[in-house]
Amino acid sequence: MKKQAQLPNILKTRPFFQKIQWIADPVGYMEKAAQQYPDIFTARIVGFGDTVVFVNHPQAIQEILTNDRKKFVAVAEANKIAKPLVGEYSVFLLEGTRHKQRRQLVMPAFHGEQMQSYGQRICSLAENAFSQLPLDQPFLGHNVTQEISLQVILQVVLGLHEGEKLQKFKHLLLQMLNLFQSPFTSSVFFFSFLQKDLGTWSPWGKFLRDRKQIDELIYAEITERRQQPDTKRVDILSMLMSATDDAGQPMTDQELRDQLISLILAGYETTATATAWGLYWIHKKLLVHEKLLKELDTLGDFTDPMSIYRLPYLTAVCNETLRIHPVIMFCFPRVVQEPVRLLGHLLEPGTVLLASVYLTHQREDLYPQPKEFKPERFVESQFSPYEFLPFGGGVRRCIGEALAIFQMKLVLAIALSRYEFALVDRRPERPQRRGFTLAPADGVKMVITGRRVCQESFKSL
Repeated sequence: MKKQAQLPNILKTRPFFQKIQWIADPVGYMEKAAQQYPDIFTARIVGFGDTVVFVNHPQAIQEILTNDRKKFVAVAEANKIAKPLVGEYSVFLLEGTRHKQRRQLVMPAFHGEQMQSYGQRICSLAENAFSQLPLDQPFLGHNVTQEISLQVILQVVLGLHEGEKLQKFKHLLLQMLNLFQSPFTSSVFFFSFLQKDLGTWSPWGKFLRDRKQIDELIYAEITERRQQPDTKRVDILSMLMSATDDAGQPMTDQELRDQLISLILAGYETTATATAWGLYWIHKKLLVHEKLLKELDTLGDFTDPMSIYRLPYLTAVCNETLRIHPVIMFCFPRVVQEPVRLLGHLLEPGTVLLASVYLTHQREDLYPQPKEFKPERFVESQFSPYEFLPFGGGVRRCIGEALAIFQMKLVLAIALSRYEFALVDRRPERPQRRGFTLAPADGVKMVITGRRVCQESFKSL
């Protein structure tokens, strides 16, 4: 008699209550489940079909990510909740050969010389944002990093530097991006019955109108650049417009729009949030702050952004920030394609798997005292891509990873080298759902207490 597969470690809480917990408090939900079932468990949450299996054991994650073209396939249907935002041609939602081809067209914008060309611009944007903050007056660190991240999108991604067009883009993007900043408003993506256009006063109705206006601006910009091409432009939109596939065909207007929105959504909140968490932990831990300042002061007079990027302790601080508070909670969903055994459990085709980034980063056997912020972990040890995976893994690893890390390092370096900060509220920040991300609930309340006297290391910036 053939043995029937059974879903592993099914949580006993009623599905409706699981879904509410998942939306309102995803960290608490995952941690409670992992206490009961440390390596793998089956959940009933919204957004990924009726049932999903969470996995946070590195060996199992390695098996999933190294076999994600055969046994475990990244099926876009499992990520369909993002479709209203990113569109059907987004690299997030394409599958198989189409995904691979479009990813190859987008990737060059985030590597090599292109990254270096973005560096000075990011440094200037960071300096400008912090210079506008008054001394001894509280501000929210998350708000500042969001402003920098938005400016990076407008200038580096879209290639807009000034004028009415930039202000229109900024206004509309902020309206749409901030619409889903709380767990309550985020719920419209997880419950389809809430996706009703009840006019501008309703969250979904306002989202649809904001999206329409943004699309009109994007299509107008694409049309203008097609009519007046400029080969000297190095922004990401221009690079995407000049890219062609193996048949020599460029992206269509809709494909360009969907890739742009995907990059904007993936890069804005995630990078801003990671940087805000970095500001929080650096100023929460005095020894980390002192050690980082000493490293920044060793750069010398001829510093460039790439020198900042290569600093080892700054790298460790950013890695530990992304470990303790990964912005994205899990890797791109995978779907089982054939009967397979994972951690001793037989899984049937159609089973949806989520490799949990958050729970993996909280494993005591990988990271002793996981709730403690210890950048030295990444100085003293090396972790595999299945143990430390803040940007996901496999063929669905985040395209904008290099730019996100680059921006995070440069913004933190500029801030710390130029100004002296203090946290206003000594109470611990807690992560809270903000759309699809985990952001600091209180926004990282800070104050600038003065300018740093020793700034030789940044004379050239």
